[in-house]
Amino acid sequence: MSARQKELLEAAYRYALDNGLADLSLRPLAAAIGSSPRVLLFLFGSKDGLVRALLARARTDELALLEGAGDDLGDVFARVWSWLAAEEHRPLLRLWTEAYARSLTEPDGPWAGFARATVDDWLGVLAAGQPAAERDTPDGLARRTLALAVLRGALLDLLATGDTERVGAAVRGCGFPQWRP
Repeated sequence: MSARQKELLEAAYRYALDNGLADLSLRPLAAAIGSSPRVLLFLFGSKDGLVRALLARARTDELALLEGAGDDLGDVFARVWSWLAAEEHRPLLRLWTEAYARSLTEPDGPWAGFARATVDDWLGVLAAGQPAAERDTPDGLARRTLALAVLRGALLDLLATGDTERVGAAVRGCGFPQWRP
């Protein structure tokens, strides 16, 4: 990736965090980031190519922020929730939610595979909190899947309502990691 392409991708990413991707139009985006639609098409191949690059950039950001969440599944669960609940991550999480939903409803578009890839990403983050003897078992996978389902559901509720106190209390009171599949 060229320096100019990286620069424009970062600017487009900041724009997407503020404005979302649902109604992304190249003209307003280009004007906002000091480029032109022609340059964006040249550098990213198409609008879909740009959206794919933005989604990859969002996944990279998300994983970097979650890296090293801990080495105990309960600790990882709590740290991931704290990260999800932090106000400063809301733009990224709204973008993630939008892309996740579009990936489910438009599986052949630029969103293709995004939801599946992020499930794998998050299961990987949670797996780091399990000892190998548990991680590599069907029960270990089931526990991670349950943790992910709780976190993702709580995140959607939080983004919909903004009620950090209520949703946080539910997450803290859910009994994880003691749950057994």
